[in-house]
Amino acid sequence: MLIAKTMHVGEAQVFAYAALSGDYNPLHLDEAFAKTTPLGTRIAHGTLSLNLLWQSIAESCGAAEGLTLEVRFVKPVYLGDTVTTGGDGWDGAGQAAVWVKNQRGETVISGSLRRAS
Repeated sequence: MLIAKTMHVGEAQVFAYAALSGDYNPLHLDEAFAKTTPLGTRIAHGTLSLNLLWQSIAESCGAAEGLTLEVRFVKPVYLGDTVTTGGDGWDGAGQAAVWVKNQRGETVISGSLRRAS
């Protein structure tokens, strides 16, 4: 159903996304700060991976008009991870499961895409 999109999440992607989004949270940018958090290291912005999912949806479905996306951030994406988007076909109710997984096959974002009724 969805055209798979893959992205390696490295230093350049995280800093570029911070500049683009204006989100300069030190959890994403400052390793010394991130080491003091329960995660113990920097993580990518959750919306960075979500944006990749939206790109996949747009390429697969055309305009996002008339679509509703509901997601849950399941696991953090760490610098060095590679994430890939995916999804199931539409069911009879006009809904499809979508996700973003890391290189270990772990779901980092899960959700559903619905067509307007």
